[in-house]
Amino acid sequence: MTEQPLRILHTEASLGWGGQEIRILTEAQVFIKHGHTVHLLANEESEILKAAPRYGVPASPAPLRRKSLAGIRALRSFLRTWRPDVVNPHSSVDSWIVALARVGLRPRPRVVRTRHISAPIPRNVASRWLYNYGCDFIMTTGEAIVDQMTADGFVARDRIASVPTGIDTDRFRPGDKREARRAVGLPQDAFIFGIVATLRSWKGHADLLEAFAQLSGSGLHLAIVGDGPQEANIRSAIDRLGIADRVTLAGRQSDVVPWLQAFDTFVLPSYANEGIPQAILQAMAVGLPIISCPIGGIPEATRAVSGVVLIPPRNVAALGDAMLESSRRPAANLQDRGDLADKISLQSMYEAVSKKYQT
Repeated sequence: MTEQPLRILHTEASLGWGGQEIRILTEAQVFIKHGHTVHLLANEESEILKAAPRYGVPASPAPLRRKSLAGIRALRSFLRTWRPDVVNPHSSVDSWIVALARVGLRPRPRVVRTRHISAPIPRNVASRWLYNYGCDFIMTTGEAIVDQMTADGFVARDRIASVPTGIDTDRFRPGDKREARRAVGLPQDAFIFGIVATLRSWKGHADLLEAFAQLSGSGLHLAIVGDGPQEANIRSAIDRLGIADRVTLAGRQSDVVPWLQAFDTFVLPSYANEGIPQAILQAMAVGLPIISCPIGGIPEATRAVSGVVLIPPRNVAALGDAMLESSRRPAANLQDRGDLADKISLQSMYEAVSKKYQT
């Protein structure tokens, strides 16, 4: 693809850490490798700003935590000095600040908003202005979000497109299960269910613990990888259910590959807000059977992929049945990995995003 090097500015108002922040830094990293100039603005106390050096992404602090005149002025000054070709905001607050900061600027940078989650958007005058005039184009992480935003004419279909997150399929690949378990300290002889997700309520950890507690047998184990605001509640539930000896709380891991390679089945019982979770794509790339829910872009990501079971959200009984069935049958790899790897590769994401940036 013939293209001109771009100056790309990412903004992120979020303070936390999860798939959204990982996608931003991964995408920025890939564009840098392709010869583009990239910079990130985020709040000084944010996790993404702290992580940016590990990804080789230049970044600076900016007051993006709330909509404010100070934030608009700071961003407007940066836009005038740095002169990006494209600005890519990722959350609500920074999208507003970007939209207002570029008003009247010459040259005026193209704004491509990324919408990562499927949470409902208010259909009010302010939101209509933000999505139709405050940006030039909208990228989403799945077709379900496109449908959600266009079904009632809220956004015109030619102003929005799905660009799923790419995965480094050279890293996320099947591995030696015994070696992986040895590396992360999980039991060798157990059947291991695993989840990799920020500990947020809507990721379904509470339902997962309830379902797992109903499964009898000392040969079953659950590994929970991630940290977040629900950690105290999850620890309390583990104690209440009496399953502490069968559950590993691994916390946040800088490298989740060996954890995924150690699992027998990946479980993500999310019941709201999902775009296409990176963890689903990572589990697919590693070749794991998957149990999840038809939320957001999950059905789209797993369509025509073998080894995937989607159960109704917030249904502990159905989740427990699916987990029990998975533990009783031999693990089967997903569809041909070569075909899958091409579809979810970083290169595929780069080419799709680049087209939207340069339109």
